[in-house]
Amino acid sequence: MKLYIAEKPSLARAIAAVLPGPQKREEGYIRCGNGDLVSWCVGHLLEQAEPEVYDPAYKQWRFEHLPIVPDKWQLKPRPKVRSQLTALRKLTREADQLVHAGDPDREGQLLVDEVIEYLGVPDGKRRAMQRLLISDLNPSAVKRALERLKPNSEFIPLSVSALARSRADWLYGINLTRALTLQGRRVGFDGLLSVGRVQTPVLGLVVERDRAIEAFVSKPFYEVLAHLLTEQGQRFSAGWQPSEACTRWQDEEGRVLSRELAQNVANRISGKDALVEEASRKPAQQPAPLPYNLSSLQIDASKAFGLSAQAVLDACQSLYEKHRLITYPRSDCRYLPKEHHGEASAVIGAIKQAAPALAQAASGADIGIKGRAWNDAKVEAHHAIIPTAKSAREGSLSAHEAKVYELIARQYLMQFYPAWRYNDTELKLRIEGGLFIARARQTEDPGWRALLGKTADEAPELPLLAVGDRLSCKRGEVQEKQTQPPKAFTDATLLAAMTGIARFVSDPALRKVLRDTDGLGTEATRAGIIELLVTRGYLQRQGKSIHSSPAGRGLIDALPEQVQKPDLTAHWESSLDAMARREGRYEQFMEALQGSLTELIGQLGATAPESLRGVDAPKRRRGGGARRRTSGRGGKGAAAAKPGVSAGKSKSATPRRRRKPSTAASG
Repeated sequence: MKLYIAEKPSLARAIAAVLPGPQKREEGYIRCGNGDLVSWCVGHLLEQAEPEVYDPAYKQWRFEHLPIVPDKWQLKPRPKVRSQLTALRKLTREADQLVHAGDPDREGQLLVDEVIEYLGVPDGKRRAMQRLLISDLNPSAVKRALERLKPNSEFIPLSVSALARSRADWLYGINLTRALTLQGRRVGFDGLLSVGRVQTPVLGLVVERDRAIEAFVSKPFYEVLAHLLTEQGQRFSAGWQPSEACTRWQDEEGRVLSRELAQNVANRISGKDALVEEASRKPAQQPAPLPYNLSSLQIDASKAFGLSAQAVLDACQSLYEKHRLITYPRSDCRYLPKEHHGEASAVIGAIKQAAPALAQAASGADIGIKGRAWNDAKVEAHHAIIPTAKSAREGSLSAHEAKVYELIARQYLMQFYPAWRYNDTELKLRIEGGLFIARARQTEDPGWRALLGKTADEAPELPLLAVGDRLSCKRGEVQEKQTQPPKAFTDATLLAAMTGIARFVSDPALRKVLRDTDGLGTEATRAGIIELLVTRGYLQRQGKSIHSSPAGRGLIDALPEQVQKPDLTAHWESSLDAMARREGRYEQFMEALQGSLTELIGQLGATAPESLRGVDAPKRRRGGGARRRTSGRGGKGAAAAKPGVSAGKSKSATPRRRRKPSTAASG
């Protein structure tokens, strides 16, 4: 008998639906007509044990206990799903063959692997376990996936990476949260001070941006335009490019700060001749943007509709699990397998029904186009988020679901439109010794941009001129402008910052590495991190803008710089990614972490956090619990149990040495 273990009941039902019938629902599993069984987890059935499980003394928070490092890691069943774990214990004993059907990412891999390890499944059965990778819950896609089972052993590195992430997050969050919270009480801050390897640098980004906005002083700067007339009567304008002689009147960004200088240039060129020194007209084209991964979808949905990252993820989960209208949504990939191109006609037909606003665009799609999106070499565990071939009844989607589906569908349709073709024109002119430049881009064929309604030229068309042509500058004009402060973060820009975290990293070598990694957090966790910081009162939403609270600022100022900044935590993501690719070692990663924890705790204990003196503890938004589980998806923060009453002296607990995980525990 074969036992399939899915990550969620919805996936289990999709698997059972394509296996031989009749299906019979039992307690905790589905029995199929051929005797095979399909069971499920309910997300993580297990979670990291709290510190007091390792030593009762840890129930009270005391500085001398830190760092707490388990000798032998322990998981415990989540109380609300204990019955499902019991059912799986019985089923795994009875099954001849196990099939792992977790979601196709590192957390999905660990989620089932850790259950198999916890239940003590014999080595032989564990080594023979197969892996089922499903990214589309529609029957045809599930059938194809069932024909392509792989040995689960191939995915051990992915599980090791997730295991390292889970344990490291626990160590980092538990120890630094306890250390900072206890220190906060020394200055009268009566609340939890949660520290996490992703949430804290994200908070640090917002604090830094808020302070840059507050410290900003606007100043005027000046630009000079030459309004030109050709012999044929064509009019256009060109902008002055200050020479090196003007440097002392410019700021660090090259803007002219002297109105007198700008006005002098404008007066000198008025009524004078202009000579064309360079003239270029270059044809160019841009292919369609790639289909979405989760972060790029969240960013576009935030810009287009003002949706929070969490609202987009929730809509995606519903479109995937409930409606089966899109493929697996927690994807970090923007490419598609080549074989998916053969399904284009069916998918486009489904889009016509599910998104009537795109019916015309769907009718104009050319399925003969096969662009850069179809690239097997770029696809690993999962592919880009695209519509499925399933249609939706009119009115069956919520407002958010409909908006998100339309974005996904439009992005998919773009793949079947030609490239956007345009001409870039540039003219360099000399007027009274000064250099002036005019640039313009004219669209020749909008191609995929027609689906965005962007068919107009981006700038007025420039006349066709040649080097040596003379024309007249009718007048010079000074335009006064004001420097603008940095913009406050929104969901879209904060997600973009987390994804492109290399821009905020100070170490050049690390910045170079991070350009090729996933950034801060993962596709599945970024939205949850932002919401967690809002729930805990460290961030506040003001319309579309996101700002830091007094408690959030005080928390950041109380921490060593390496905890505030994304450098260290971004390096974690790079290390975990290397581990998943068999290029990094679990032991090396964990040993380095334990060393840095000891150092950080020493720094926190050396001084009182004066930045928190007089700051009120934030009130939690409804829905924010007092504890956060760190073993599951999104568990990037501390397991924030309530601090113990006593912070005084007690018998010191010796930090325990970490053991190497067994192969079974790793995958």
